Amino acid sequence: MKLSANSNVRQHILDTAKPIISSKGFVAVGLNEILLTAGVPKGSFYHYFKSKEAFGEALLETYFADYLVQLETVLTLPGASAEQRLMRYWQYWIDIEADCDPKGKCLAVKLAAEVSDLSEGMRKVLEQGTGAIIARLAQTLEQGVADDSLRPWTDSSEAAASLYQLWMGASLRAKITRDRQPLESALLATKRMLGLD
Repeated sequence: MKLSANSNVRQHILDTAKPIISSKGFVAVGLNEILLTAGVPKGSFYHYFKSKEAFGEALLETYFADYLVQLETVLTLPGASAEQRLMRYWQYWIDIEADCDPKGKCLAVKLAAEVSDLSEGMRKVLEQGTGAIIARLAQTLEQGVADDSLRPWTDSSEAAASLYQLWMGASLRAKITRDRQPLESALLATKRMLGLD
């Protein structure tokens, strides 16, 4: 693929790499595969990223920035209660993960176990990104208490973390079983936790 002089080569490399790494993992993918697919010379890679690890950090930062925009869209449905918006988010999660595609859709799920012990920089990006998601979920739980669509929480941050961890685990299990049952089970557990069953 030829890029014009005005193209964002750095972003092009990241965009090209995301589906490859989502499919194969971070360690298994060499830079040559990414650069060949992107049509970018190796020297250009090192102009934008000082190492593969720095590239991995940038890939995750971009992923979480995009994810948080999508999350905000899902959690800000005008006229809907906080409970309805949260349930919309969990359904969205099922919709993107339940096709059992080995590539998956969630880079955080794909890379969390793989790189957290290998790269402190990437682990920190994962921690910050998932922390931002949990904080946004906690905010919605608090809004649910305010609009009377959800029961009061002793600690909305702890509840949001528990919910997010439940769904991360269900997503990993769905990768193993290659079916949607773990996600459907997570939905039932979520409804029980939220007092909606």
